Amino acid sequence: MKKNSLGWLIKAVTILMTLLIVGFVLYGLKQGIFSSDKSLFLYIKQFGIIGPFVFLIIQMIQVVFPVIPGGASCLAGVLAFGGFWGFIYNYIGLTIGSIFAFFLSRKFGLSLIEKFFKEETIQKYLKYIRTKKFDKVFFLGILFPGAPDDLLCYIAGISKMKFQTFLIYILLGKPLTLIFYSLFADYFYLIFR
Repeated sequence: MKKNSLGWLIKAVTILMTLLIVGFVLYGLKQGIFSSDKSLFLYIKQFGIIGPFVFLIIQMIQVVFPVIPGGASCLAGVLAFGGFWGFIYNYIGLTIGSIFAFFLSRKFGLSLIEKFFKEETIQKYLKYIRTKKFDKVFFLGILFPGAPDDLLCYIAGISKMKFQTFLIYILLGKPLTLIFYSLFADYFYLIFR
């Protein structure tokens, strides 16, 4: 296959996948799939054996298109698959989604980030990429629950951070947050079942 044909094929697949993802997000929003961890849990469970694959895609999407509440999807994963497998599926899906966000912003820049996040929130974190503190802010944002980690992944893409550094921070920082969500969901399930 010629290099031009391969480049065209990659672009066509990227456009098709983007359209499918956007379509799924719009469908999910319209159907209320993403409105709570319970509705997401019920949606995932209906897929039976391919539920984990569907969940991985949802987790990747919720990072790239941050319209799905991340905490709700993490909790839904633990409720659907248990603490251990919920953690594993969350970790894989969120890591892949974070990588996509990094490369999308590296390719399309600040204009893409401005489509997903509030200007004031973006500016709050953009000031750090002009200093040497961004790596530390990024790692702490990935490490602790409740931080805008999706936004930070996008901002990392427009910073001078090398991809290898980004990946190490994601791989090391994500587990603590996910363990928190996994323990919380397991506890919640035991109390209220």
